Formats: sequence, C-alpha cells, structure tokens
Amino acid sequence: MNTGRILLIEDDPGIRKFLRVALEAQGFAMEEEASGKGGIARAATAQPDLVVLDLGLPDIDGKAVVARIREWSQVPILILSVRQAEEEKVAALDAGANDYVVKPFGIAEMLARVRVLLRSASGGTAPETEVVRRDLRINLANHEVALAGEPLKLTRKEFDILALLARNAGRIVTHRQLLADIWGPAHEHDLPYLRVFIGRLRAKLGDDPASPRFILNEPGVGYRFLE
Repeated sequence: MNTGRILLIEDDPGIRKFLRVALEAQGFAMEEEASGKGGIARAATAQPDLVVLDLGLPDIDGKAVVARIREWSQVPILILSVRQAEEEKVAALDAGANDYVVKPFGIAEMLARVRVLLRSASGGTAPETEVVRRDLRINLANHEVALAGEPLKLTRKEFDILALLARNAGRIVTHRQLLADIWGPAHEHDLPYLRVFIGRLRAKLGDDPASPRFILNEPGVGYRFLE
C-alpha cells in the first residue's frame, strides 16, 4: 500500500472526486483546493509530499502557482492539464513542475507518475553513486557505463547527458534543462547540438528511437529516461 499526502489543486469537482477516490484507494491521504491562491496557502500549511496541479484555475494560472510554491518549497509538482501545446508543457516544467500529464488521462499512467515522483523525493540525502536500469549500469562516481556487462565508451558530454537523464528516471528533463546543465546557460537554445549528442548516445546504447528501451523523446519538450 502506498503512503504519502497529496495536495490536489483542481477546480473541476468531477475530476477532484475521481482522483480522490482513485488515490485514496491506493493508500494516499488527500488534501483539496479549487483555486490557485487557496492551493498555495494549503501547500504551506499541509506540507504535502506531492502537489497535483491543474493549469486552468479560476483565479491565477497554474504556472504562477508553480512559481510561487518554488519560492520556498521543492515539493514534487505534477501538472494535469488539457493544454497540449509544447510551449505550455515547457513553460510549466521550466517554472519548476516535475512532470506533466495531459487530460484525458489513464489512471494507471497517473499513478505511475505519482509513484515515480514520490520515490524520487523520498530517496534520502545520500548521493546516488550508481544507477542500474535493466541491463544498463551507470557508475556516477567513476564515470563508467556498462551495457549487458560490457563496458561502453562514452564521451564526457554523452556520459553527462545519460547521467542527468538516469538520475531523473521516469521524469521529463526539458531541452533547456539539459542544455543549461551540460553546456551552460549560454547554450539553452542550441537544440540541434543536443539532438546530435542524443543521437550518438542512442546509437551507442543500441536504443531505437521508434521503440526505445532507455531514452524516450517527448516531442518539443525534452527527454525521459524510461524506468
């Protein structure tokens, strides 16, 4: 059974009821707010383990809610929204959201995203020195990678990209985040450069973009390392 307190900020009572029933059935404790300002206040007082947030709120935009919460908290934030435009997803993630699910959504997908975010947040303070996903082993301390037991030779940038994605397994890492973290803020818009390195990395991993095992493309937004 799952544990944790989830704050749901959503103005649609039907969706609130649906998610409350589904999440409580999984063992989560629920807090609810129907407005952005109320959600910000509740986030401060209830100290939730996760915030599930709609962008289309009646008083203020959900991205503003993310930005306000990020002024004082690093609680995981999962966006639920009918807005499918790439720029909306990127803006929400760049504002500080951790993941984004488009309505309508399947409850299985929703629960999987919730578990990923809660697991990541409760990972403790000790730094992770090794990431293992299926037959891929990434030693972060020694900058070593092995696939199916065989050493894999990566350039420094390829390793840094893989390590960043793997540390955030199951979550979207935006193009901007990747470029800023790996190459620096001056390169935040060098998307063709990033695509070249992702292509080289996929080739070395034997990862087919059409049926990926490790790196999933989120079109126009970023990349997600598959768990």
